[in-house]
Amino acid sequence: MIKFSLIVLLIQLSNCSERNIVKQLENDLAPLSIEEKRVENKERIKPQYLEAKIIRILDGDTVEVLYGELPIKLRLAHIDCPEKRGKQPFGNKAKLALSDLCFGQMVQIDSDKKFDRNGRLIGVIFNADGLNLNKEMVRLGMAWHYKKYSDDMSYDLLEKEARKNKVGLWIDPNPIAPWAFR
Repeated sequence: MIKFSLIVLLIQLSNCSERNIVKQLENDLAPLSIEEKRVENKERIKPQYLEAKIIRILDGDTVEVLYGELPIKLRLAHIDCPEKRGKQPFGNKAKLALSDLCFGQMVQIDSDKKFDRNGRLIGVIFNADGLNLNKEMVRLGMAWHYKKYSDDMSYDLLEKEARKNKVGLWIDPNPIAPWAFR
């Protein structure tokens, strides 16, 4: 029975494409009409978050989530972490830090439904405690603000604070940014 269920799941997953994921995400994030927002004469707005379970930490800025029955790779927006490949200093520590913050948890993902060139959904993760993990990785000194793809200056302020306090990778006098390391 378990083998049969696993085979059915694998067949379903092999038929999924990025287009199907986007379509499902669009349906789940569709805004409510004004009538749907009103409940007992109080306006309630549907949160624009996806709920998923973190099932794998690939590195400091990439996770795999289980959204319903669909596994999706998610790239954390606004940040770039040291590389695990090539053994960049703090690459494994960044992965462990992210794992400590969210592995196995149900999380909420704020995403504009855009994918990167590697087919990963881009988004901001909030763990079970409501903590913004993207910002937390920068605050812990485990990530750079990825200014090439982000204009959210709150990440820049967090990075400056981590640098000033020599937290995480900023303990190194000359850390190399991942985009320069690659």
